[in-house]
Amino acid sequence: MSNPDFIKRYGTIYEHSPWVAEKAAAVLGETNADTEWLASLMADIVDNAAAETQLALIRAHPDLAGKAQVAGELTADSTEEQSRAGLDQCSAEEYESFQSLNSAYKEKFGFPFIKAVRDSNRAEILAAFASRLGNNYNAEFETALQEIHKIARLRLAALEDAQ
Repeated sequence: MSNPDFIKRYGTIYEHSPWVAEKAAAVLGETNADTEWLASLMADIVDNAAAETQLALIRAHPDLAGKAQVAGELTADSTEEQSRAGLDQCSAEEYESFQSLNSAYKEKFGFPFIKAVRDSNRAEILAAFASRLGNNYNAEFETALQEIHKIARLRLAALEDAQ
């Protein structure tokens, strides 16, 4: 696959961060890779990026059940993932809980709460949110990156299944 085709296909795997696919394309050249190898390569690229670049990647993710979702401003992948978790069907109380937790989390850590929500439900997500608020910055930074890698693997698998 040519670099432009590769970037077009995989540029959205990491939310608003096509640089990951660009670097992977440069490593792969015209070689094809299986999904697992590609997921590992892309994760390695992120893990070896500068801390500022990693932080920008984390900050590129939307709030869960946030204002962007309500306004219909999420990427197609994020919309589908949040819908599968039922975040588009929050009660008024759940929505308020998400807004409160989003604000508290961002105030404490300076980036949004990240969780691979595809196979979760609202109660599980809210419980994880509340639990992780007790962590320190370094633990949450690493957890956010690991959750982003899970999201990327799920998105890669979905692309493979769609073929």
